Amino acid sequence: MCMRQIININQNWGFAKGLAELPTSLEGLEIVSVPHSWNNIDGQDGGNDYFRGTCYYVKNIVKSELPNSERYYLEINGANSTSNVYLNGEHLRKHDGGYSTYRIDITDYLKDENLLVIAVDNSPNEEVYPQMADFTFYGGLYRNVNIVCVNKTHFDLDFFGGLGVTVTPEIKGADADVAVKTYPVNMEDGQEVKLTVYDKEGKEVVSGVGEEAVLEIKDVILWHGRKNPYLYTLKAQIVNGDTVLDEVSVRFGCRSFKIDPENGFILNGEEYPLRGVSRHQDRWGLGNALLPEHHREDMDLICEVGATTIRLAHYQHDQYFYDLCDERGLVIWAEIPYISKHMPGGRENTISQMKELIVQNYNHPSIIVWGLSNEITMSGANDPDLLENHYILNDLVHSMDKTRLTTMACLTAVDMDEKYVHIPDVVSYNHYFGWYGGETDMNGPWFDKFHAKYPNKPIGCSEYGCEALNWHTSNPQQGDYTEEYQAYYHEELIKQFFARKYMWATHVWNMFDFGADARAEGGENGQNHKGLVTFDRKYKKDSFYAYKAWLTTDPFVHLCSKRYVDRVEDVVKITVYSNLPEVELFANGVSVGKVKAEDHFFRFEVKNEGETKLVAVAGDCKDESVIKKVDKFNEDYRLKEGTTVLNWFDITEVEGRLSLNSKLRDISKSFRGKLILGKVLLKVMKGMKGGKKGGGMKLSPEMKEMMMSFTLLRMTGLMSMVNVSFTKEELLKINAKLNKIKIK
Repeated sequence: MCMRQIININQNWGFAKGLAELPTSLEGLEIVSVPHSWNNIDGQDGGNDYFRGTCYYVKNIVKSELPNSERYYLEINGANSTSNVYLNGEHLRKHDGGYSTYRIDITDYLKDENLLVIAVDNSPNEEVYPQMADFTFYGGLYRNVNIVCVNKTHFDLDFFGGLGVTVTPEIKGADADVAVKTYPVNMEDGQEVKLTVYDKEGKEVVSGVGEEAVLEIKDVILWHGRKNPYLYTLKAQIVNGDTVLDEVSVRFGCRSFKIDPENGFILNGEEYPLRGVSRHQDRWGLGNALLPEHHREDMDLICEVGATTIRLAHYQHDQYFYDLCDERGLVIWAEIPYISKHMPGGRENTISQMKELIVQNYNHPSIIVWGLSNEITMSGANDPDLLENHYILNDLVHSMDKTRLTTMACLTAVDMDEKYVHIPDVVSYNHYFGWYGGETDMNGPWFDKFHAKYPNKPIGCSEYGCEALNWHTSNPQQGDYTEEYQAYYHEELIKQFFARKYMWATHVWNMFDFGADARAEGGENGQNHKGLVTFDRKYKKDSFYAYKAWLTTDPFVHLCSKRYVDRVEDVVKITVYSNLPEVELFANGVSVGKVKAEDHFFRFEVKNEGETKLVAVAGDCKDESVIKKVDKFNEDYRLKEGTTVLNWFDITEVEGRLSLNSKLRDISKSFRGKLILGKVLLKVMKGMKGGKKGGGMKLSPEMKEMMMSFTLLRMTGLMSMVNVSFTKEELLKINAKLNKIKIK
């Protein structure tokens, strides 16, 4: 007999795309290593034309090269999104869901020489989530593949990809009762389960015997988020006398928490504001086939910005990243990819993915809520099947885990009175007031309204953000994709959200730019650019430092708009971020002045003559940049969208008159303006499949106000997403008519 051994088989796989039938050897196949994705390029270059179909991963396995064991399990940690496993031509299992671990007992099918084929399929279908969302559904065998070798008697490997051990600590004053439940299989007389808890230094704390036991930790050290992410380790062994038959180690943390509708998140009896980010798992040029060093870099950046929480969107992430969250003290929202489009045929898949998420992640102290869905009401919130699906998931979570709460992310258009909104224990909304219409100052008041109407329902913001690329302006405007507007937007949202402690959590969308192959905006197709950091993790946008100024204490200073060098103004406005109370700015060695700012955003004005070297000084910290006086605006800083028939700066504007750059609310103030708007909206309604309304979705006053804040040009541009287009000639005619109407 030998103890459990895990044999990694990531190397030397044959890969084939577009085969008509199952491959029977590696001959003629491309040799790859996993993690691997076939959409690492075409899933990020735009056009919404990335390959979605079946690809094959093929590997030779020689049994004599494996440890001598009684049972062999194939362990697949991520295959997106449906996979079928064949061994020596025999079909062993189908798995639906691309983000979780599953295993197959292959013992009885192994021969001396074996051909393993994993058929991975990311084709569209109506039964497996996700199928509609603003991110690329990368196909691939994109996480580790192992063979787990165990004795006949072992901790269960068959139950939804779990470890066969659960740990549930409960704080009792200065101590903790740790309830341990193990799931051994094929136990025989004389065998027993031995349990031992070790502290962070590896010293034994307490031990016990039994498949179930409550172990008491005296003077327990609490897992307290980023302040002290203390972890204990449970070692569970199946023994027969002095012989260890199987062993599993589980790290866990002892902590208590509650979410208070007035005071937000409470950790171990202390207020602990959850202010953080969301994270997608993909990378430029890699897709979602990440290595440990990529996960570590992501975690380092998230910690640097000062986040206390991460929403791991919109699916189960790699176990290694959950481990990092435990180690670094990040508080986690974990969710399944039940997103955007409710599919009546997908109910069983939501249930199985939720079971896998909870079983595989139950022991992580970082996780405090399980997410039921995200923006699932694209077609309305009153669908009985959708509601029933949510009730089932909510009850399922509570039956499987009595220690955590349920939540979900609601689409901004969903009325706060809808029954659906109040199904989970706590709720959050995805709001983009100030980017997709509306004004930035609408965000805080919306949450105040919800809180006043439902004072006992914890409310948070699960997504907010706006896109920024390497475009620049001295006059930032909503929809311009400049780094300056993104910085302004987040300055405003920080001040609104961080002042409202009743908000149980706020999550920036997103920490990193990510792949969304259907996107064609901002001048770089195939990506969502709302990240605080670029897709390649090489550049931290100014907004990154706005959060760092509010959320961290290690001293720093940051000069904004470093990439915006050429300036036409005679006097340039300069913004500096710092977590120190005072900043002094020097221009070519001469002090411009010292500024104090309670909001961490320091403003200066600098004469723009020739070339000026700027140096910001705060305490012992310095940062530098350069500005240059130019006579004409550098067009390299200005977005010219190839997909747009007109750019805003190409539109004729008459002082005191309306134009396509006017907001709908201003156009609607005059009778003639209303007539023009009516004709535009009539074309839109005709183009949207006969003007059918979307599934009973009601427009709240906030939604109507948000829409009225669009410029007419931006509104017509967004209509391309619903296959309604305006020609350049049409838009110029509309603009000419608007130019004749006085602004009221």
